Amino acid sequence: MQAQAIGVDVGGTGIKAGLVEVDTGVRLGEQLHVPTPTGAEPEAIAAEVRALVARLGFSDAYPRPVGVCLPSIVAGGRALSASNISADWLGLDARMLFQQALGTPVHVLNDADAAGVAEAAFGAARTSSGLVMLVTLGTGLGTAMVHDGVLVPNCELGHLEINGVDWETRASVAVKEWETLTWEQWADRLQVYFTHLEALTTPDLFVVGGAISAAADSFLPLLDLRTPIVPAVLGNDAGLTGAALLAARSRTHAGSVAR
Repeated sequence: MQAQAIGVDVGGTGIKAGLVEVDTGVRLGEQLHVPTPTGAEPEAIAAEVRALVARLGFSDAYPRPVGVCLPSIVAGGRALSASNISADWLGLDARMLFQQALGTPVHVLNDADAAGVAEAAFGAARTSSGLVMLVTLGTGLGTAMVHDGVLVPNCELGHLEINGVDWETRASVAVKEWETLTWEQWADRLQVYFTHLEALTTPDLFVVGGAISAAADSFLPLLDLRTPIVPAVLGNDAGLTGAALLAARSRTHAGSVAR
C-alpha cells in the first residue's frame, strides 16, 4: 500500500484536508480547513480541493494518492444524491471532475463511509467484530455500515423518515444550534433516531462521529439503547483519513492489476 495519501472531506459548511500515513492512520502535519463555497457548486468545490491538495505538497514530483469524500451517495464515481450541497451534483461524475481539476486519479466516496472505514481500521471499532454502525452528526446525519471490517457502501440511513418526518431535519447538530436545544432536548431527538436505527439494523456497536463527538459525555450518557454506543476516536479527521486510506488501497490495487 502507498505509505502516504491525501484525504479531503467535503462538507456542507467546510472542507478539510490532510496528509495521512495510511499504515497507521496518523495525520502528518496540520489539518487544513476552508469554508465550503457559498452554494457548494461542483466547480467551486473542485477549485478549493485543488488549492488544498497543492498546499499539502502534491505535485508531479510527489504524486500521492488522493481521496475525496462527499455528503452524497457515490456509485462508480458518480454522485447520486446531494445533502447540504448544490443540486448540481446530482448525477455528476464527481470522480472525473476532481481528476480533471487535479490532473491525477482520485478516489471518491461518501463521507460517512470514509469515516466508517477509518474508525474500523484505526479508531473506535478497530477491535470490534460483527456489524458496526457509524453515525456522523453534523450539518446533517450520515451513516456507514462496516461488517467484520468490510464496508457496506452507501448505506444512507441519515434521512430515515420517522413519524412522517425526515429525522435529519429534527436531530442534526445544525438543528440543535438553530433551535438552541439543550443537551437533554437534543438527546430526546437522538433517542428516537437511534432506537429506530437499532430496530432496523441490530448492530453490535454504534460509533458517533462528527466534531460534536468531542462533547460525547454531554449527550451519549443520556441515551438508553441496547447497543453499546461510543464516540469516534479520530473525531474530525475520520472522513479525510478514510478517504486517504481508500485512495491508497485503490491505487495499490490498480497497480497490481496493471502488472
